[in-house]
Amino acid sequence: MMLGASRTSLSDLTDWLDAQRDAGDLSALAGDLFAVADLVGREKTLRSALADAGQAADSRAELARNLLEGRVSPFAVNVVERAVRARWSNDLDLVLGLEALGDQAAFMAADANGDLDATEDEIFRFGRAVDSSPDLQMTLTDPALSASAKASIVADLLAGRSTEATRQVLGYAVGHLHGRRLDAVVDDLTEVAARQRQRIVAEVRVARPLDAEQERRLADALSALKGRRVRLNVAVDPSVLGGVLVTVGDEVIDGTVAARLEQARRIMLG
Repeated sequence: MMLGASRTSLSDLTDWLDAQRDAGDLSALAGDLFAVADLVGREKTLRSALADAGQAADSRAELARNLLEGRVSPFAVNVVERAVRARWSNDLDLVLGLEALGDQAAFMAADANGDLDATEDEIFRFGRAVDSSPDLQMTLTDPALSASAKASIVADLLAGRSTEATRQVLGYAVGHLHGRRLDAVVDDLTEVAARQRQRIVAEVRVARPLDAEQERRLADALSALKGRRVRLNVAVDPSVLGGVLVTVGDEVIDGTVAARLEQARRIMLG
């Protein structure tokens, strides 16, 4: 997690990018930013130079511009220049910042195309599929596999069944974990997609699928509780027996039969 200067810089950049909806092709911007982040992430000397707060911001921006002009879109050059002008706590945070802006651009494109709901759902379901397949987890976290090989695996898994934004962000993320757990990275992507519409994601576990009316009532109740619109990601988990287990960020609302049975057992044991 970013702290200090990096967190402030990324917040400022995301606010700025959010206002650039009509500045160019957002899907292409996402691809360009991922390509730049990959390059900067691999080249330690370049990364250090672009994030060096001891050098003038104009010098860092000029270095980025000279490197990227003609290779990526002018829109992407503008975004990267702004990113390298910002202050970062360390050079890796610059890479993570560029990746976050790439994710944001992809989700902005999905929102503009009316695909954001589908994208959020697809990323969530991909995460659950990875959780349930140890073989897939091992493959996608295998350090011997290149980032491009992992991206190809994701592309094959999603072929014909996902939005462009889903393919972009997941295809990039699996090859650039930076020591993070794959499930944590996927969860972060779900949160970023939800924030694109200023919504909160609630992970809901139930013993049996909810019908549309039950989902609506639960979403309305949680939205009233949190003061913001809440989107539900519902997963069926027979271990809850009945009731609902809701996780919103760090908050857990446990209304499951399993939890009530455990509470009764503890009371009986004294």
